[in-house]
Amino acid sequence: MLLLEYISRYFEIFVLIYLFWNVVTFLLMGIDKYKSIKGYYRVKEYTLIMTAFLLGGIGAFAGSLFFKHKTSKLKFRVLLPLAIIVNLVVIGSFVKYVL
Repeated sequence: MLLLEYISRYFEIFVLIYLFWNVVTFLLMGIDKYKSIKGYYRVKEYTLIMTAFLLGGIGAFAGSLFFKHKTSKLKFRVLLPLAIIVNLVVIGSFVKYVL
């Protein structure tokens, strides 16, 4: 029973970190959109894409749609959905092999 409680707590922490990171990536898209409108120094595209692939795919994709940011760029139309797929594979592997 103790092991099950430990695994359950470990999973809860993972979910909280995952949700937090996706909120960060969502907001990063909004910040970049704001900076593009104001003419400020922008967030690099590499950073936006890497945050998506580092388990922030859903947040980046949702931020892109919500803020209508980077939606016309082919690179983002292809890589953000791909990041979500990679994220799901990583999470599925984590759940299958670690938990």
